[in-house]
Amino acid sequence: MTYPTPLSRIAAGFNDGSVSALKLADTALARIHDEGFAPGAQIFTRVYDASARAEALAADHRRAAGLSQGPLAGLPISIKDLFDVAGETTMAGSVVMTDAAPAMEDAPIVARLRAAGAVITGKTNMTEFAFSGVGLNPHYGTPGNVFDAERIPGGSSAGAGISVVKGMAAAAIGTDTGGSIRIPANFAGIVGFKPSQARVPLEGALPLSSTQDSIGPLAPTVACCALVDAVLAGEAPRILRPRAPETLTFAVARGLPMDGVDDQVANAYDAALKRLRDAGVRLIELELPEIAEVPQLNAAGGFSAAESWAWHRAIIQTGAERYDPRVLSRIRRGEAMGAADYIDLIKRRRRMVAAADLALRPFDALLMPTVPIVPPRIADLADDADYTRLNLLVLRNPTFGNVLDLCGVTLPIAEPGALPAGLMLLGRNGADHDLLDVAAGVEALVVRTRAA
Repeated sequence: MTYPTPLSRIAAGFNDGSVSALKLADTALARIHDEGFAPGAQIFTRVYDASARAEALAADHRRAAGLSQGPLAGLPISIKDLFDVAGETTMAGSVVMTDAAPAMEDAPIVARLRAAGAVITGKTNMTEFAFSGVGLNPHYGTPGNVFDAERIPGGSSAGAGISVVKGMAAAAIGTDTGGSIRIPANFAGIVGFKPSQARVPLEGALPLSSTQDSIGPLAPTVACCALVDAVLAGEAPRILRPRAPETLTFAVARGLPMDGVDDQVANAYDAALKRLRDAGVRLIELELPEIAEVPQLNAAGGFSAAESWAWHRAIIQTGAERYDPRVLSRIRRGEAMGAADYIDLIKRRRRMVAAADLALRPFDALLMPTVPIVPPRIADLADDADYTRLNLLVLRNPTFGNVLDLCGVTLPIAEPGALPAGLMLLGRNGADHDLLDVAAGVEALVVRTRAA
């Protein structure tokens, strides 16, 4: 796999005139048309040829005129198929929404991307209604993993990571309710950033769980993610300040996050911890009780089941047969949850969030493998029982960050040529800038699949 080019290098070429935004757009669009709509394995659900070329030409004209440009000027960006784009129906990887009214306006994050000069190339494929961590989709097909096309891409932002690795976008925008940015980023061997839940506006994004949904980037490096995150959050981009290893103290998760970790992931994770320790990072083992409590909180379906049922119940009454049965069964778990159950969820989570925040105050981040296993083969999920088991295992570690209201980064730590493995850093809620600074320093120590 050829590692994708960082945004800073692409931007430098655009800014010095060595490459035009139109050339960047045409290259990305050509790759989408070459591979993005493969029958039964779509990476994209929609491509924006005309508008992308128009946005690119506008960026070129502004550069030629010496006008100021936004921080993403001329950069091709893909967006997940659940964000509103004015004038079109938001499908969210489904066929259920075909007759829904088109969006009246762009989602705020889409408007912010355009205002920053981004060239939006298209919408990426996803698990129907974002309700799975493995990335399968029976309507548009499941795109194969970039390391091995017989393996899953991870989800629910299934096409997002692939679009970056295959040069269909310089960065991708996904959502994360239980890992849907970090899982596909991990399985694509790139960086993914899940911000604190309230950092980026959710309006104009078809919801899975309004309590746990968050919006963030998948991109080649931490610096790339930080740049895109600033745009999504409505902030001015800032210069990262990577932390020196000897100033860092990390909690190293023990207990549930390490259960069922396969040998390939364990070896990559242990090697990453050794590199951190050898560089002077202080590592302290921590078994957080609130992490062990997360499966209990989600035993009846959690916030995702309750809140998705509230959103979908009217549609299901007349169109249940048009849903992916595996997604439908997960949504319908919310039907059995009453108001008292939901209030209990809120109270219990509030207590868990407060306790975890207190426990993590002495640390710069909590470390664990992003996903306990390498990407399973698509064929291994054919049986419903195997699908359920593997989906829960893939989602398990990333979900801790959503339930405990943390921000998180996944970094690729596999050796070149190996199947992907990730190191996840979880930071306290609201400490997004601090976590990105920390992750930038860690990235230089543990990432083995690209030149420093």
